[in-house]
Amino acid sequence: MWCLKITQLCTTHHNRGRPIYIHRLKKGFSTTHPLLNKEVQALKNWLSIRTSYPHAESEWVFLSRKGNPLSRQQFYHIISTSGGNAGLSLEIHPHMLRHSCGFALANMGIDTRLIQDYLGHRNIRHTVWYTASNAGRFYGIWDRARGRQRHAVL
Repeated sequence: MWCLKITQLCTTHHNRGRPIYIHRLKKGFSTTHPLLNKEVQALKNWLSIRTSYPHAESEWVFLSRKGNPLSRQQFYHIISTSGGNAGLSLEIHPHMLRHSCGFALANMGIDTRLIQDYLGHRNIRHTVWYTASNAGRFYGIWDRARGRQRHAVL
């Protein structure tokens, strides 16, 4: 899961399973993201299905009918239509996928600075939003602090 903005996702090259370079917009922190084995397999499956499509040799992961990268508007339409078809009561938009990734990382206890780098945020204020709403981060805080204190004294 790459936590990409819609433009970054639409213009991603498939690289045949090698790490993917994420060029961040608006002076964000550009990084190379390794792919998990299941992501590599999903990408290979998609590319094998796509061989029957026009412009299958294109370097883009998501193609328009003309072989160009899928546009932001096309992707938005796909995501919002899928949300409606799933019977979701709220209007779904692509940036919700990025937010869900940020919240998932925070809920797994991933360090805020690492989440910042992974999402490409230049300013930590944009990342803290994901971690601030996670009350679970406080569970066991005193036990962990006491454990460190005992080790420090010994």
